[in-house]
Amino acid sequence: MNEHVESRSGSASATVAADGRGAPATLSDRVRSLRLPDHSIARHTGGSRASRALAVLCFLLTLGIAFLGFQYYQASQAIAELKGDPATSTNASKQDASPVSSSTGGGEQVSSGDVVLERKGYVIPAHQILVSPKVSGMIVKLNIEEGVHVKKDDVLAELESVDYKADYQHCRAAADSAWQKFIELYNGNREQEVRQAKADLEEMEATRKQLYLDWNRSNKLTGGALADRDYEQAESLYRAMDRRVEKMRAAYSLMLEGARIERIEAAWADAVLAEADAAKAKWKLDNCLVRAPVSGTILSKEAEIGNLVNPIAFNGSYSLCKMANLSEMEVDLSIEERDVAKIFKGQRCKVRAEAYPELVYEGVVSRLMPMADRAKSAIPVRVRLSVAKEDEGVHLKPEMGAIVSFLRKPS
Repeated sequence: MNEHVESRSGSASATVAADGRGAPATLSDRVRSLRLPDHSIARHTGGSRASRALAVLCFLLTLGIAFLGFQYYQASQAIAELKGDPATSTNASKQDASPVSSSTGGGEQVSSGDVVLERKGYVIPAHQILVSPKVSGMIVKLNIEEGVHVKKDDVLAELESVDYKADYQHCRAAADSAWQKFIELYNGNREQEVRQAKADLEEMEATRKQLYLDWNRSNKLTGGALADRDYEQAESLYRAMDRRVEKMRAAYSLMLEGARIERIEAAWADAVLAEADAAKAKWKLDNCLVRAPVSGTILSKEAEIGNLVNPIAFNGSYSLCKMANLSEMEVDLSIEERDVAKIFKGQRCKVRAEAYPELVYEGVVSRLMPMADRAKSAIPVRVRLSVAKEDEGVHLKPEMGAIVSFLRKPS
C-alpha cells in the first residue's frame, strides 16, 4: 500500500515537474482535472430531488388545510342561518327595511327604524287537514290531483259499497217490520174483528142456554125414566159451555180495550232499536263517498285506485290526501331567547318570500308557543299572513322560506 501511495505521489510530482506552474500537461488532463468526482455528483443530485419532494408535500398540505377551512366556514354559515343569526342574514332580508309596496294593496312604507327584528321562517298552512275515509274499503274512483282547488262537499273518492248497501237494506227491512208491529198494537183491533168476537160470544151464550134447558129437563124426569149417565152428561155439557162463555166474554172485553200499554211500549222500543241499526248502516253506506271537509287545495295525494284504505290501519293506506286552505297561511319561525322580549302577540310584521322578494305581505304575530326549544334556545312563533283571494296558492306555497320583519310597537 505504501508503494501504491508513493507511485501516485511520484506521478503527481512528475506532472508538476513537466509544467513549472503545477497545471496538467495535456488538454485531456486539463478536462479531467475540471470534472467533479463521481461520489460528489451523486450526493448533490439526491439532495435536490429530496428538496423538491418536500416542497410538493408542503404545497399539498397547505391546499388541504385551506379546503377544510372553507368547508368549515360554509357549515358555520348554514348553521347560523338556520338559527336566525342576524349577523349572517341574507342580503334580501337586510333590504326588507327599505320602502316596498305591499302585494296585498297596503302600499305602506317601512323605514329601517321601524324594524326591531328580522328572522327567517317557513310558510305553512294555518290549518292542514289529513283527509281519511270514515269506513274501510277499496277505492274504485279517485278525483284527487295535487294543486287542484276543491270546494266543500266535493266528492274526492268513492269506495266499494256492495257490503254496506246489503247491510243497509237488511236493517231497513227489520226497522220497517218493527214499526208495523208497533202500529198494529197501538191502533188496536179492527171493527170487523170486534164484531166477530161478539158474534162468537152470542153463539156460545145461545148454546149454553140450550144445554141448560136440556139439563133442567133431565132433572125433572123421575122414576128411572132417565139413566144416571145421561143426566150427568147433560149437566157436564151445560157447565162446560158456561165456562167457555165466561172465557169468551173476557176475551171480547180485552178486544174492546186493546193491547196492554206495556206491549205497546216494548214494540216502540224494538222499532227504535231497529231504526238505529238502519241509521248506522245508512251512515256507512253514505261514507263510501269521501267528500272534501272544507274548501281548499290538494297538497299531496297518498292513495291510488285499487288501494284498500282503512282509517284505523297501522300500515298501508289510511288516508287519501292532504289539503289546506291556502288563503289562511302562517310563518313558522324561532326567536332566540335573547330577542323574544321584542316580540308580542298582535305585533305587525312585513313578510317577504325568498322566491319573490319584490312581494311584501302584511302579517301579525298570532301566538307565541308556550314551550321553548331547548336545542335552539329559542321560542317558536307563528305569524298570520293576509293573502288576497286572487293570490291564493300562486306565490306563497307551504314550506317556502320567508323573511319576517317585526315592526316596532306604535307609540
